[in-house]
Amino acid sequence: MKNWILTIGVFFLTLGTIQSQSVKSVIGKWKTIDDETGQAKSIVEIYEKSGMLYGKVVAILRADHKKDICTECDGAEKNKPILGMVIINGLKKEGDEYSGGTILDPTNGKKYKCYITLDSPDKLKLRGFVGISIMGRTQYWTRVKK
Repeated sequence: MKNWILTIGVFFLTLGTIQSQSVKSVIGKWKTIDDETGQAKSIVEIYEKSGMLYGKVVAILRADHKKDICTECDGAEKNKPILGMVIINGLKKEGDEYSGGTILDPTNGKKYKCYITLDSPDKLKLRGFVGISIMGRTQYWTRVKK
């Protein structure tokens, strides 16, 4: 009986730890907001691969933009659908933030250096910049609840 109670206790302790870690993680789905209109634009899924973070557009929320392509992009992204496009590339964890990678703005086709950090469990701060961090802009994305 003691073993059974101990097993159940360890199970719930482990489950609680996993849930609290997932809330503190930047990994997951995030709703992006248009800087000019304040409307939700898309859902970007941030995931880890080989120790680095990436972000992929998994949904476009505005009906009139669902089939948009990246006409302004260069290289492999040129004229590719924005839906399914990896827009965040190669971020590495440094303390409480992830940096050292890039973000692609599909509306203008430009790539920027960027860093991301959690502002709160459900609010992601993303800063894209050219050169140094002062020369850029910040967006806040909200976590998509399951």
